[in-house]
Amino acid sequence: MTGTAAAVWQISAGPAARSYADVFLKHGVALIGPGDAGPWTPERGDEVFEGSFVRRFASEIADGDIVLLRTGLARIAAVGIVAGGYEYVNAFDDVNGWDLQHARRVRWGRLAAEHEFSGAVFGANLPRCSRVWHEDALDFARRFVNSPPTRWQSAPLPALPVEEPPLPTVPEPIAALVAQAADLLPLMLDDTRFGELPSEDEAIVHCVVPLLRALGWPPERIAVKWRYDVVVTDGIRYRLYDGRRGFAPVAYANLARLKQSADECFARLRRP
Repeated sequence: MTGTAAAVWQISAGPAARSYADVFLKHGVALIGPGDAGPWTPERGDEVFEGSFVRRFASEIADGDIVLLRTGLARIAAVGIVAGGYEYVNAFDDVNGWDLQHARRVRWGRLAAEHEFSGAVFGANLPRCSRVWHEDALDFARRFVNSPPTRWQSAPLPALPVEEPPLPTVPEPIAALVAQAADLLPLMLDDTRFGELPSEDEAIVHCVVPLLRALGWPPERIAVKWRYDVVVTDGIRYRLYDGRRGFAPVAYANLARLKQSADECFARLRRP
């Protein structure tokens, strides 16, 4: 049983369009980025990690603390108990396009239905991860972990995923596009370079249509934005959904970080 002295934290599960709450729950982790700069150590300054979030996540959260998995402004999907120290797990280098290698093991208790607090219990400016001080959130968290059933609090932690190896050979038709994606991604993520991020239409013109053309599709067969739910992409990342399976996600590729599983995505995207 977790005592009242345990600190309570909230951690974001990402934006609604690219939530990674299922990754947290499946693997028994809490994750935060940016992670591509490498592991956090006390000698590395906050500027390396774009602020203090990584430092606080790695050094201030303690074993036994309570974590609320936030899926909205004031909504949570699970309550967890921290089960170990800070780890750097490179297997999480591409979680729906996010580099989230900074990890803590967490035993999660999923809520039967997501809980919405009344009011801004996590503050007006929502950080990725922060200490919770609002009495309503503290009361909910502590009542949840001290109420039966509590078997989840001592259940074995799931194994961490094995890091997926990179794609050994880039398919020749898309090699130039992959090189272009590696050059474009830093620019797309830097909203100070051009004053704003590239528009959706720019991504379609420079990335999406050229990729489909390279995979054998003629212009008359490329239906841009058709039904909006077969291929979802920002130009760099591509996730495919199967209409025959209730539009379940079936394949994924990140042109700037190609893994072996991207072969399945390209195979499905190629013209029959």
